[in-house]
Amino acid sequence: MNKQSFLPLACITVAGFASTVCHSAEVDDLQQELEAAKESIRLLQEKVSRIESDQYQNTRSSVAPTGQLEIYGFAQLDYIQDFKRVNPSWEAALRPSRIPTTDGAFGEDGRAILSSRQSRLGVNASLPVAGETLVTKLEFDLFGTGSDEGQTTFRLRHAYGEWGSLLAGQTNSLFMDADMFPNVIDYWGPTGMVFLRNPQIRWTPVKGDSTFSVALEKPGNDVDVSMVDTVDVDVYEGIRGTEKLPDLTAQYRLKQNWGHIQAAGILRQVSYENPSAPDHEPSDDELGWGINLSSNFKTPSGVIRMSLVSGEGIASYMNDGGMDMAVERLSAKPMDVVPLLGAVAYYDHNWNDQLSSSIGYSFTEVDNQSWQAGEAFEKGEYASVNLLYAPARQIMMGVEYLWGKRTDHSGASGTDSRIQFSIKYSFSSLDFGR
Repeated sequence: MNKQSFLPLACITVAGFASTVCHSAEVDDLQQELEAAKESIRLLQEKVSRIESDQYQNTRSSVAPTGQLEIYGFAQLDYIQDFKRVNPSWEAALRPSRIPTTDGAFGEDGRAILSSRQSRLGVNASLPVAGETLVTKLEFDLFGTGSDEGQTTFRLRHAYGEWGSLLAGQTNSLFMDADMFPNVIDYWGPTGMVFLRNPQIRWTPVKGDSTFSVALEKPGNDVDVSMVDTVDVDVYEGIRGTEKLPDLTAQYRLKQNWGHIQAAGILRQVSYENPSAPDHEPSDDELGWGINLSSNFKTPSGVIRMSLVSGEGIASYMNDGGMDMAVERLSAKPMDVVPLLGAVAYYDHNWNDQLSSSIGYSFTEVDNQSWQAGEAFEKGEYASVNLLYAPARQIMMGVEYLWGKRTDHSGASGTDSRIQFSIKYSFSSLDFGR
């Protein structure tokens, strides 16, 4: 053993023992270097694994992107202090057609109403299917209508699917402009706008800033068989509306930075018959038609909303008031379509990020037929102003003053005014985990 190999060794001999303990500095250094090399390899392997995983996820996303599911809704409480009275089944909203034109028809003036009927629950889903996105929506609120009017019960709002240019199910009619609904807290909203969620089959061949759509929609026929008191005719009492053909609707919409303009039209067959009479007579059908022009204009601090609708036999598409057909003459073909005019003018203003207001006026007016009863609806008017506070995106509270007026064919009229306080708490499953 040479001197250089001997120097690193220190040998200690212990009396009574024949063992020797030797320590080598070079061996320790080699072991440390080996451990460091192993750690470097481990870290490199982890890095390679992460890169491979990211590449896999990116490739997977580009080939088959994942869909999205959202559960959303809100709980809302409305406290309404009504200064007069409306039809009790409709006291949770101000509909001019439900305002009496006879004093005391629904009791003494004044009514305190607390309602949670505006509360809502919905599900949105989107999923890539065969090169297009399949979108589905299911939504309910608790505002009973029809046979459930006046009740707090589930009411279907939307139930549809859309894949590419084809939509099927219940949603907003093509004849309406959903952006015409102002930022009000009253549930029903302005009387003079087209507003109907309708089962339909819709085709949208043109999409983008300019959109064009056509649809076949579920027909509905609101027939008024009431007649002047001086006429004693029973044969017309059994007349009912019939729906032989779907309604045809079309819509063109142009979206720009300043807002949008929209033109929509409808053609429909408005029919009637007497099911209990021989040969179902009298029976007939008339052509119903309508044009709805609407727009939103953005301002530095809000939005101006305006619409004008005119036509014949289209009252069932309006937000409130009117009839599609009524008694026009005493003959074998007594019914005719009723002309209608409706308008909305509202301004939504943002005072700041948390405070906003909405103010406006709307009306619906029909040209009553000559033999309609004096109590038949002729005109409904609606106006409101509010102040809303939203301290967070999920919270809204506000106060609103509402005024409405109904005028009958006879000239009799009735008004109502009320103050509404509302608090709304919203939620979305997309907000969880943010």
